Amino acid sequence: MEERGLNYGYSGNVSARAGPNAYLITPGGVRKAEVKPEDLLLVDGEERVLEGAGEPSVELPLHLAVYRARPDVGAIIHANPIYATVLSVLRLDLEPVVEELALYVGGSVRVADYAPSGTSELAENVLKALGDRNAAILANHSVLACGSDVDEALNVLECIERAAQIYLIVRLAGEPTKLPRGVVNLEVELFRKKRGQRSRAA
Repeated sequence: MEERGLNYGYSGNVSARAGPNAYLITPGGVRKAEVKPEDLLLVDGEERVLEGAGEPSVELPLHLAVYRARPDVGAIIHANPIYATVLSVLRLDLEPVVEELALYVGGSVRVADYAPSGTSELAENVLKALGDRNAAILANHSVLACGSDVDEALNVLECIERAAQIYLIVRLAGEPTKLPRGVVNLEVELFRKKRGQRSRAA
């Protein structure tokens, strides 16, 4: 992610479902570009470390809250890409100005109200902004992207950062033109249909 400009240094965290009430998550206090498979921690839904050395990311409660609320989510990436983080500071929702945003995210990417990292309040705010979509922007902080697996979550994150860059550049020149509502509705319907097919196949 760091090579693609989607994260930096010690920031960010990645997790994935690893079984019933079991999750893999990156440890805290480690540069994410240097994390190896053996560095990952296996935790349960009560935040207990089952396998691995070190402490899990401070955002573990946020990840677990999303998994509890969204059975369709198999992986989560919480990262700090530049352009999407600019939107987080401006407290601007990212509207579907390009088709793939609606198709991969399920609509606009909404900004969650600010709360300190690692708090239950932050988790509640993110769940409210996330809804049934695949991403939310964390005010003055970062972006949370999710998917059925890590590859899909990464694709969602890349899509958001590209759309955020386009959106902010366009705002320098004028007012962005949103996609027609009918197009957005069609893309969102395709998004939900695809997710429903995966759920039935699981």
